[in-house]
Amino acid sequence: MVEQPRTATVTRKTGETDIEITLNLDGTGQADIATGVGFLDHMLHALARHARFDLKVRAEGDLHIDEHHTVEDVGIVLGRALAEALADRKGITRMGHAIVPMDEALALVAVDFGGRGYFVFDGQFSSDRIGQVGTTLIPHFFESMAHEGRMNLHARLLAGVDDHHRAEALFKSLARALDMAVQRDARLAGQVPSTKGTLTV
Repeated sequence: MVEQPRTATVTRKTGETDIEITLNLDGTGQADIATGVGFLDHMLHALARHARFDLKVRAEGDLHIDEHHTVEDVGIVLGRALAEALADRKGITRMGHAIVPMDEALALVAVDFGGRGYFVFDGQFSSDRIGQVGTTLIPHFFESMAHEGRMNLHARLLAGVDDHHRAEALFKSLARALDMAVQRDARLAGQVPSTKGTLTV
C-alpha cells in the first residue's frame, strides 16, 4: 500500500498580511523561511528542523505598524496547513509530548490532534521583547496555531533565566511533540485514533 503524501499549501491574504505556507509532514527538516521578523524566522527554522517537517514560509505584513499581525497570522496559516496535511487524521499517533532543555531553560509541550482547538500556557518572560518579537506574542502564536490546527496544546516553562533560551526551548518542545503526534502508527491500520470514529467534526 502506497502511503499518500501529507503535504499542504495554504495562503491567507488580508489587509494586514499576505502569507503562504507549504508544509510536508514527512520531510527531513528543510526550512525556507522569510517573514520579515528575524526572531520568528529563527524559531520557525528550529520548529522545522526538530519536527523533521519541510517548511516554506513567505509572509509580508504591516511591519511599519508592528510585528503583531505577522506573528499571529503565520500561526493561523501554519495551523491550517497542519490540519490540511493531516486530512482525516487516520492512522496517526494523535498525541505527543516533549520536555526540552536549552541551557538553563526547560520547556514542556503536549499536543493532541483530537479535533478541538484549545491552548493553555503556564510561564512568564522577564523582558518585553526578544529581538523584533514581543514576548506576549509567543504564547499567542501557539494559541493561533492550536485553534486553526484543531488541536489541544499545553505549553509550560519549567525553568529559565534568558528569554531567548526560554522561547527556543518552547519551540523545540513543540517541534518534538508535533513530530511524535503526527507519526503513522502501523497498529492502527489506517483507522481513526478515537472512540468517536472521527477527529474532524
